Amino acid sequence: MQIRHSDRLLYFREQEITTGKHVLPFIERSGAVTPGMRILEVGCGEGGNLKPFLERGCRVTGVDLAENKINLARALYADIPGGEEVTLVCDDIYRMTPPAEKYDVVFMRDVIEHIHDQERFMVFIRRFMHEGSRFFLAFPPWQNPFGGHQQICRHRWLARLPWVHLLPASLYRLLLRAAGESPATVDSLEEIRETRLTIERFEALYTRSGFCLAARALFLVNPNYEVKFGLRPRPQPALIAALPWIRNFLTTSVYYCLLPGKEPGL
Repeated sequence: MQIRHSDRLLYFREQEITTGKHVLPFIERSGAVTPGMRILEVGCGEGGNLKPFLERGCRVTGVDLAENKINLARALYADIPGGEEVTLVCDDIYRMTPPAEKYDVVFMRDVIEHIHDQERFMVFIRRFMHEGSRFFLAFPPWQNPFGGHQQICRHRWLARLPWVHLLPASLYRLLLRAAGESPATVDSLEEIRETRLTIERFEALYTRSGFCLAARALFLVNPNYEVKFGLRPRPQPALIAALPWIRNFLTTSVYYCLLPGKEPGL
C-alpha cells in the first residue's frame, strides 16, 4: 500500500481513472457535464481528478494547501495536451475570493474528512456556487474498516489491520508509536480521529449548511479499489444500507451530489 503513497504519478493516474470511470457518471445523474463548465476541486493534490473534466472541455481549477503537490501538478500538466488551461492555486480556500463567475461543479474527493470545523467550511463554500451549481463529495465513513486511513502506515501489519482506528485514542496512539510510525503520520491519523465523519453526521451537517440532496451512493466496495486492487465496485445492498449500525462498519465509501438550497438560518 505504501508504494501508491510515495509514487505520486501512480496516485495521479489512479485519481484520473476513478474519476473518469465512476465519479463523472455519478455527477451526471443530476445533469450533464458539458464543455465550458467551470469546475473547482478543493484539495486537488496533484490534480488527477481534474483531468477527466479537462478532457470534457471544462474550465478547471484546483486549489490545495500543499505547495509541493501543486508544483508537481503543474509539472504533470505541462506534459498533458491542454494542460496549460488548468488553473492550479496553492492557497487556503478561506483566503480566496469567490470569482464573479461562480463554479458549476465544486468537487471534493476524500478531503472533507480532513477538515476541522466542517460546518464552517460547508457554509463558506456556498460563496463559490450559483443557484444551479452541484457539489460533489466522496469520503470514507469513519467506522468503515479503514476509515482511520491507517493504510498510510509504514508498518505492513498495521496498514492492513481493519477497524484498528476504533481503539480508544490513548491505546491507538500507543500502538502507532510502538509500530515505529513517524510523528507526522501519527499526527495525520490523530487528525482523522478528531474530525471523524460518519454518514449520519455528514447528512445532518449538509442539511444545516443549506444543501439538499441530488444523489447518494453507498459502496460496499469502494470504486477506487478497482484501480488499486483490481476489485469490482459494489454498491451497498439495500438491506444493509437501511441499517445504520451495520452499514456504518461495512461502507467503504460514500458519494454525495448536493444542491444549494436556502441559506442557513433562513
